[in-house]
Amino acid sequence: MNIFNILDEASLKWGGREAVIVDENVISYKKLFDNASFIKNQLISKGVVKGSAISIIAPNGIDFVTLLMATAGTGAVVMPIFHKEKPREIDETLKKGQVHYFITIKNSFATHGVLKSIIKLDNQEFFLYKTSRDLKNKTASFIEDPCFMRFTSGTTGNAKGVIISHQSVMDRIKSANEGLMLNEKDKVYWVLPMAFHFVVSIVLFLKYGITIVVNTTFSATEICDSIIKNEVTFLYGSPMYIKLLNSSSKTVSLPTLKKVISTSSSIAPNECNSFFDKYNVPVTQAYGIIEVGLPIINTQKLTYSPESVGYSLPAYSVGILDAKYEELGENKIGLLGIKGPGMFDAYLSPPTLRNDTLMNGWFITGDYAIRDEEGLITIKGREKSVINVSGNKVFPYEVENVVNSYPGVVKAKAYSKNHVLLGEIVAVYIVKELNKEIDEEELINFSRKFLSDYKVPQMIDFVPDIKMTSSGKIKR
Repeated sequence: MNIFNILDEASLKWGGREAVIVDENVISYKKLFDNASFIKNQLISKGVVKGSAISIIAPNGIDFVTLLMATAGTGAVVMPIFHKEKPREIDETLKKGQVHYFITIKNSFATHGVLKSIIKLDNQEFFLYKTSRDLKNKTASFIEDPCFMRFTSGTTGNAKGVIISHQSVMDRIKSANEGLMLNEKDKVYWVLPMAFHFVVSIVLFLKYGITIVVNTTFSATEICDSIIKNEVTFLYGSPMYIKLLNSSSKTVSLPTLKKVISTSSSIAPNECNSFFDKYNVPVTQAYGIIEVGLPIINTQKLTYSPESVGYSLPAYSVGILDAKYEELGENKIGLLGIKGPGMFDAYLSPPTLRNDTLMNGWFITGDYAIRDEEGLITIKGREKSVINVSGNKVFPYEVENVVNSYPGVVKAKAYSKNHVLLGEIVAVYIVKELNKEIDEEELINFSRKFLSDYKVPQMIDFVPDIKMTSSGKIKR
């Protein structure tokens, strides 16, 4: 099995349909397949085959999608790298990923490898580099048919190389679409970095004949104009873009937009409500994780409890677990565990098979969550970022959601501060709007209206910026 067959089948079913749109540049499914086939064959002729590993370094767009499918078609392990990473970060990622080759659209990566070939296609040039890794040293040889690799964000420890086989990719996207329910009539507006979101998204979209409209602006007006012009039906983005569209002073109707999913980090409920009030489209959260895919989404009560990530999809079992990995009852906070199809196959280093990581059959996500009597699941926070105030657990996300809803706050990060009596207290870094004054005492009193006393921030620091991971999460 090879997921390249997805593109082959899509070109036969929807050859003339638009596959990817970037402003005025459009590529059909037939042309995308032809281009990817050409590059795949060129790569194989240069030595990229099963057992080797290859990275893609390219921005969002037609080239990225083409390279993603072409490199997967070679049978190599494919590891995209975010194109905005610094040279040192790229070097470290190539080394950690045990990469033999990388391909890019810019001839400016000589410090990372030796230029092996220039592949010319239409008016585009692709530059194939060879790293110093010996081809005799195969990558992920301990699992069958490895397809994709991506490193976790590493926000709570060392980043891990997550490996997903071709079969797991297929199982994952099939299960996810039972919740998303997308088909060839859909057009998705894409704003997330493709280098971090490509399995239960880009590959899924190609599988079901969906048109991918790639965002190229940070203007709310231009985004709305593009959604209208391209008759977009589905917006899949991060809270930042929901907030951006909410801030637009222009009132517009988005008649074709039917689904909006916020993912990658938690979103404040008031932002979901504001979006619904402004555009008459509900925002639902979804829970995605690289080791599993998209096992939880709200497909039922779209305007109910916007802080929730929804319900487990039919193919998955979700458990709220105690310290012994036994299931807890309703309305109790515990560790989130997941079982189901399309899970990752292994971690790269040290080589660790999936089954060796499971606890009582559960994959332990590292998140705390709670499930109500109707099965609705709400994420409370990461296990390793919990703030312990005199024995009471405080999850940074719930504090940040309240603080972020205060006028003038652009971004907030809650963290723990040592305290002689309480052990820890809640402190918050805040980035505020330019030329906006925020009274600390008023903000604390505002927080008391929505948070228990032990969760209320005791210290506030205004900072120029808050560091984020490349995938859009707060660095903790």
